[in-house]
Amino acid sequence: MSARQFDVVVLGSGPGGEGASMKAVKSGRRVCSVEQSPLVGGACTHTATIPSKALRHAIQRLMDVQRDHPELRSELARHTPLADMMRAATSVVSKQVQLRSTFYERNRVELVVGRARFRDAHTVEVTEPRGSVELMTAGAFVVATGSRPYHPRGVDFRHPRIFDSDTILRLRESPPSMIIYGAGVIGCEYASMFRMLGVKVDLVNTRDRLLSFLDDEISDALSYHLREQGVLIRHQEEMTKVEAHDHGVVLHLKSGKRLKADVFLWANGRSGNSEDLGLEALGIAVDSRGCIQVNDAYQTSVPHIYAVGDVVGAPSLASASYDQGRFAATHIVEGRLEHKLVKDIPTGIYTSPEISSLGRTERELTQAGIPYEVGHAFFKSLARAQITGRTVGMLKLLFQRETREILGIHCFGDNASEIIHIGQAIMTQEGPGNSIDYFINTTFNYPTMAEAYRVAALNGLNRLF
Repeated sequence: MSARQFDVVVLGSGPGGEGASMKAVKSGRRVCSVEQSPLVGGACTHTATIPSKALRHAIQRLMDVQRDHPELRSELARHTPLADMMRAATSVVSKQVQLRSTFYERNRVELVVGRARFRDAHTVEVTEPRGSVELMTAGAFVVATGSRPYHPRGVDFRHPRIFDSDTILRLRESPPSMIIYGAGVIGCEYASMFRMLGVKVDLVNTRDRLLSFLDDEISDALSYHLREQGVLIRHQEEMTKVEAHDHGVVLHLKSGKRLKADVFLWANGRSGNSEDLGLEALGIAVDSRGCIQVNDAYQTSVPHIYAVGDVVGAPSLASASYDQGRFAATHIVEGRLEHKLVKDIPTGIYTSPEISSLGRTERELTQAGIPYEVGHAFFKSLARAQITGRTVGMLKLLFQRETREILGIHCFGDNASEIIHIGQAIMTQEGPGNSIDYFINTTFNYPTMAEAYRVAALNGLNRLF
């Protein structure tokens, strides 16, 4: 069987694969993208980021209408089932697939549908849906096969009352009650969403606080507001087993507690899609969760085979994955490391309200012995927030006392994931360009949420002496 030759073969068309393909092809390389699904976009587009955030937006709009028109609350709740909001999310997915497909067509990246497996270090065999096999050789490969929800042994995910973060999007009616096991980003997002719909939610956290990688003040704010919304958070608990019955589920915890609800959502980690790729025969290391080990250039132990995105583990963000793909392709075509592509990537957490952060936390700065000061802007004091009614939240700036360099930006509140980018533009400047003084000496439109930067900067500078 003869093999087709390419300069770069990319496995996967999610954000990481797309970033690698587009950078390589725009650099004059002949590129082939192999995608197991007939539709491009990966889990980000079809089962994770896009549908879940579109669903959240639909739920948020319903809550806004109910807030502004309380006389319609009961009628809207009856006539806006979860299935309708899911359909709104589906329409967004379709638009994204259509858009991303044009990227491959316009840039002449050959797209092959099938399952890829390495035959040797320079050859992959692709099994297409109808069973035919095609061989492809390349000088470089980028593995961007993404991840899927981790499934522990002993949990029957085939039962109609047990879900993971992919299958939960198939729900058509809101259940009266839900247990969410795992209080990471995904667990907190779904706890927030389903609580807005009136679902009684038990959020089981295996750790001692929510999202411990966040600044403590932001983590505490999230815990407070989830509880205020009615989410029952149970910290430092571990599951022993879950029983599914016709009329509900029962979760047994090591502490001896038993929880009962209508449905169970497993949201405790993901596994990299690295199995059956033929990596072991090439000596490429994979950890217990299926994540491929790479170096700073996203090279595996076989230097011309790269891996990017969720299949390499943290930070497991769509934005980071896209830049990792570009980073790897830059190294392939130019032989250089471009660290700025994957440095200082902001987190975006779509709870209600949103969370976004960039840079270091107070805990990290204190442990490092770096003298810093804090500036706050509470949304309840901003005219724009008062106008929109979205007064929950704050912007927090951490800056060096002497140089006034911005060290961390942490935002909790409506549109936090958008607000963060204003500060990011300043924080990523070199030398004196990164200074909190920018927000003092710049005029912001009024009333806007961007004004929070001026308020927070003044608040922080007032603490200096």
